[in-house]
Formats: sequence, structure tokens, C-alpha cells
Amino acid sequence: MAQAMKIAIVDDEQDMRQSISQWLALSGYDTETFGSAEEALKVLGPDYPGIVISDIKMPGIDGMQFLKKLMGSDSTLPVIMITGHGDVPMAVEAMRVGAFDFLEKPFNPDRMSELAKRATNARRLTLDNRALRRELSDGTQLMNKLIGASPVMERLKEDILDLGQADGHVLIDGETGTGKTLVAHALHAVGSRAGKRFVLVSCGALEEEALAKRLFGPMLPEDTQLPAVEEARGGTLVLEDIEALSDTLQARLLNVINEQGTPAETRIIAISNLQEAGRTCEDALRPDLFYRLAALRITMPPLRQRGEDILSLFTRLSEQFADEYGCEAPQVSAQEAAQLLQAPWPGNVRQLINIAERAVLQARRGSGTIASLLMSDHEEMQPVMTTEGKPLKEYVEAFERMLIDNTMRRHKGSIASVMDELCLPRRTLNEKMAKYGLQRSDYL
Repeated sequence: MAQAMKIAIVDDEQDMRQSISQWLALSGYDTETFGSAEEALKVLGPDYPGIVISDIKMPGIDGMQFLKKLMGSDSTLPVIMITGHGDVPMAVEAMRVGAFDFLEKPFNPDRMSELAKRATNARRLTLDNRALRRELSDGTQLMNKLIGASPVMERLKEDILDLGQADGHVLIDGETGTGKTLVAHALHAVGSRAGKRFVLVSCGALEEEALAKRLFGPMLPEDTQLPAVEEARGGTLVLEDIEALSDTLQARLLNVINEQGTPAETRIIAISNLQEAGRTCEDALRPDLFYRLAALRITMPPLRQRGEDILSLFTRLSEQFADEYGCEAPQVSAQEAAQLLQAPWPGNVRQLINIAERAVLQARRGSGTIASLLMSDHEEMQPVMTTEGKPLKEYVEAFERMLIDNTMRRHKGSIASVMDELCLPRRTLNEKMAKYGLQRSDYL
């Protein structure tokens, strides 16, 4: 859900700040008013969830001093300055210091509302990006995103923690949609380079000349971005679609790696999405580059090998989408659980996300089945069943775990309610929860 934006109104004239506040409140904004810059500075921190509208002429700390203090604390905070008639030079100076825009008295209220809308949209984007960067630098948060307790996922998490502490370059390969880029972020976040630069380049998204310049330069006077090998120096450089590099660019990358020596100053994580039948990343890269990049290697497990993780993921995703769309998450029957477990999932987790969202939308309309989604011509996969049979016991246990998990979530950890709904005695419920690794504290 989008974060609610505030508007801080700073003006020493009570009538002025009240009239601005009333107008913006009618436009749907959450406002707060301050009679002085000194008062406002006690509240307006670096992550203030909104924007500032301030008069430029105030006693004590005036508008220009106030603006400079705000820019020193958070240079991305949008500040709209209110200037007197004829104060254009002062307005220009405010823009130079970092003001988002200015309003000249007497101002048009509609113009103020339009500026507030632009500024709050910009602020929301800044805060969302900032939160994402924090999340992607938090190893614990990233590891929590790797949902699943299947043996292959447990091994993957152990590999990430082990290889994250190592210094060698890493090759991540596996089928599309398995989360290779997420793992690259996690490797960076749990390692010694966590606080340093993380630079990602998609080698398959650029033509060769543009890719060469993005990776290696040269820098032109008008360029504002360093070449990736310089930008990532001391940190991590992630190269998606590494197999898309031409022979020439492979040679240049190998030279960069050789010049770094051991241990490498910059860690390179190469991601291979090669899907051609009978052809691997090793076939696409020159041998000396491949063996340098594949010093450490992670192969992502396909979703179809993750057993009951499929149901855990589907439950979590459908609940998230249900919350987003303001409706109830669909209840999965035993037959539908078996269909989810048996599906081949060529699109892996990315495809499961798509199915979960569409299942929620179907449930909201009161029509459709999960089987119909799995068979849809609009999906990458068409057959519902895999050729790999599983013992009936596995299906029964996976469905049982999902059923208990869903019921515990719905009743927020109330053991009595779960016992009543599932017609289970307390001892049996406790035994099954212990068997499936479910803890009541997770649902409270």
C-alpha cells in the first residue's frame, strides 16, 4: 500500500498557515502547521514522510536558512517556498539551494495543489526507493524473502551464508524465474561488502557498443554515471545474462579480473539465464573467463523440486494479493493443492506469483479454478501434470500442513478455534504442528 504523505506548513502568520492547511486538507492531504522554522526542525528529520511548504520571510531562522538546514539533513526533501511579490531573485536563489519550486504571493490555490501533488509523488518515489535500498542491504530481510523449508531451499540458504563470506567471484545459474537476482543481492548483503556499492548491469538489455561503454567507459564530459567497473570498485558488480557478452567484451572483462589480483577488490557475480537446449553457460563463455567467474557456483532449484514450499509460497502470495485488492484469499482444496504440487512450473516462482494474483482476482469475482489458471493458454505452461510421480503420503502431508497453517493464520494463533474448526484434539494438533515446524507464536 502507498505510504500516506504529509505536508508541513511553516509560516509565522497564523492566518496564512491555517488557510493553506485548510485548502490542502480539502484536497485530501494530511497537514501539520508550524509557527517557526525552529519549531519545524524538531520534527522534520531525514525520512520525513512528506513535503514542506515554507514562507521565505520569517523572524529568527528565515526561509533561506531553514531551506539550507533541511537540504543539509535530506537533500531529496521537496520544499516549496512562498515568496513575496517581486522577490524573483530570492526565489531563484532558493531553487539553486535545492527548493523544489516556489509560489509567489498572492498565489493561486490550484497552482499550490498542483505543486503539492508533484512534490508528494516525487517524495513517495524517493522514500520507496530508499526503503528498497535498505531492504536490499539487510541480509536478514533478504534471507527472509527466500521462503521455504524444503531440503533444497535449506541448502541454498546455507550456500548463501557460506559463499557470502568468501572473496571469490560467483556464478549463479538455473531456470528462469527462480530468484537468481534476489540471491545475488543476498550474497552481497550477508558478506563483508554489505556496506559498499552494489551495481547491477543487464548484459542482454544493451547493444554491444552501449554495453561496452556502460561496463568499461570511456567517460565523456557530459556523462554523469561512472563505468560499472569503476562504480562498483570495492563492492559487488552483478552481470545479468552473462552469456550475452561478445567475445570482445569477454576478453575485456577477463582483463579487468586479472588486473585485480587476489583477493579481488571488486567481487563479480555473474548470472546466467541460458535456456537453450543442450547449451550451457560454460559453452557460451571462453574457458578462462568461465572458470574465473565460476570459482564459486550456485544453481537455483526449480520450483517443481521444492515440494510443499509451493503451497507455502502460494498461501503467502495469495494473502498478500488479497490484502492489496481488499478481499479474502482463496481457500485451496485438497484437489487444487495436488494440482499445484504436480504442475511442472517452467516459469518457477515468477509464474507462481502470476497464478496467485489471478487466483485472488478470480475468487473476488466468485468464479474460476486454479486448474483453469494452470491450463490457461496465456500461461507459459499448458499441461497440469508432471511426469514425476510423488508418493501419496507427500501430497497428504503437504496439504495437511497448508491446511493447519492457513487455519492458524485465519484465527491468529487461537489454538481453541483451530481445534474446533479442524475437529482435532489438542494433543493431535500439537503433534502435527511440531511435525511440520509450525509455531503458535508466528501467528499471534
